[in-house]
Amino acid sequence: MYYKVALQQTEEGFSVSCPALRGCWSQGETEEEALDNIKEAIQEYLYVVDMQLKDADVREVEVAA
Repeated sequence: MYYKVALQQTEEGFSVSCPALRGCWSQGETEEEALDNIKEAIQEYLYVVDMQLKDADVREVEVAA
């Protein structure tokens, strides 16, 4: 699965967010570290969403870009 992320250089290194997942962001001293960190943040975000929907009646839909 692929997600678009927004990477921004800061005084401390790099800030990175995933616009498709509201509130999902991370940072790192290097671009590589920031990208590794956002991958982990996305995985954790999706895990929490799955847990919140555990007992819900859930459907999936396909959206053409």
